Amino acid sequence: MEFGLFVQGYVGKRAETDPLAEHKALMEETEYVIQADKSGFKYAWASEHHFLEEYSHLSANDVFLGYLAHATERIHLGSGIFNPLAQVNHPVKVAEKVAMLDHLSEGRFEFGSGRGAGSHEILGFIPGVTDMNYTKEIWEETIAEFPKMWLQEEYVGFQGKHWSLPPRKVLPKPYGKAHPAMWYAAGSPPSYAMAARKGLGVLGFSVQKVSDMEWVLEQYKTAIVEAEPVGAFVNDNVMVTSTAVCAPTHAEAVRIAAGGGLHYLQSLVFRYHDTFPRPEGFPVWPETLPEFNEEIVEHLIAEELLICGDPDEVLMQCKRWEQAGADQLSFGLPIGISREDTLQTIRLVGEHVIPKIDTDPVHRTSRFRAGA
Repeated sequence: MEFGLFVQGYVGKRAETDPLAEHKALMEETEYVIQADKSGFKYAWASEHHFLEEYSHLSANDVFLGYLAHATERIHLGSGIFNPLAQVNHPVKVAEKVAMLDHLSEGRFEFGSGRGAGSHEILGFIPGVTDMNYTKEIWEETIAEFPKMWLQEEYVGFQGKHWSLPPRKVLPKPYGKAHPAMWYAAGSPPSYAMAARKGLGVLGFSVQKVSDMEWVLEQYKTAIVEAEPVGAFVNDNVMVTSTAVCAPTHAEAVRIAAGGGLHYLQSLVFRYHDTFPRPEGFPVWPETLPEFNEEIVEHLIAEELLICGDPDEVLMQCKRWEQAGADQLSFGLPIGISREDTLQTIRLVGEHVIPKIDTDPVHRTSRFRAGA
């Protein structure tokens, strides 16, 4: 199993007391990725969101990733996601950004795409549409065009329902062999199977705990065997996310997590991601979950909903994900905790956990594995 970091420009309530909160959040997250690179993480995923106050101010993730391409050495930089719906980002512009980041990172870029998970965000770009299912056909008609834009000397062009382009040379071409690995942000069991049939890796932001892996793998690993890849190769890879706090002692880790504002982050998730199944009894915004105390944090650890503890405990918790079949475990960090505590988690995981689980420290990607 490989390891990643997920960042999204989460500001939260800090702006109420700090006029520089937005700037600090973005700059701190670049620092977290740079430390993750030094600590042996393989992936860093940066979200693309629009209009999501407090929850995510990372709207121009291509700019963010371009900076990190220069500031890091080994870590793979992924769009989690680039939204290729023509009304949000023209597909040709997306293809150009992917190839440019592939060059700037010298082959370390990973192309994650998706349709977006919330009507407040996506339907802002599509006036008059009220059903998020409308975005499915836009993504479906677009995704297979990217490899053609990258690999054909002159792209033959496209005439679809939602966008079109005459024959053109789409430049630059990707760096090295083929093109970056392709991923899809999936939220439901049918989405995992659909991604597998297209040969796409999955960004499993909807997987909440270890037991969720069963249906994920059943849907994905069965379908990937008969994949007809839209790209040059199959990216057989399932990434899942979990919040993580690691400290020298269990007591310190629990104390940090209890003060991390996790209740507010979860409330914002369901405020904006209205396509996610809402847990029974979950409060409707502007109501929020109650603040977590140490007792609640201990319960979340026991239910495998939170990775938290000293390095030995975190190692065992990560091994549970490995045993369940996750290909990649990506950490979302509780942004309510201090910069120092966040960097401590990254460093401790890098020192005590990753070397005992990740067997490919060279950080090869599916793209180059396929080439070999």
